[in-house]
Amino acid sequence: MKYVVTINERQFTVEIVDEKHVILDGQPVEIDFQSVHGQPVYSLLIEGRSYEAYVNESDELWQVLLLGDLYTAHVEDERERRLKAAAGVQIGGGGEFHLKAPMPGLVVAIPVREGQEVAKGDVLVILESMKMQNELRSPTDGTVVRIKVKEGDSVEGKATLLSVE
Repeated sequence: MKYVVTINERQFTVEIVDEKHVILDGQPVEIDFQSVHGQPVYSLLIEGRSYEAYVNESDELWQVLLLGDLYTAHVEDERERRLKAAAGVQIGGGGEFHLKAPMPGLVVAIPVREGQEVAKGDVLVILESMKMQNELRSPTDGTVVRIKVKEGDSVEGKATLLSVE
């Protein structure tokens, strides 16, 4: 199965060969991607290098916290993408982005305010989880339109923290 994955306006083609192999933009890659005890925490091995990732999946949008950076990935089946393009449906457009907590944690800081302009990569929320502080960054330029939490709040995984438009 082939997928088109868009991360920060960059597109990748991913073909799943089997449980341990994918082809990423034409290059074969050996992987191991396992959920840790059914949680949104994943053990990820890529070409023998080990990573820990927090993954929040909803429909075609995935939020991945990896090495302290939050990535938003739009995932589409290649056939579905071609059908949408043929029907004239805009793919990967703008709109409102909802920053969700990739894991349960404590809101340590919110260095932005409603109405503030933000650039792609700006820190929106600092979330502490498992004794680590994670800077959740904006995947796009825009304006903070709604902040749903405050400093000191405990949040569950997948809870919406704020929105950028």
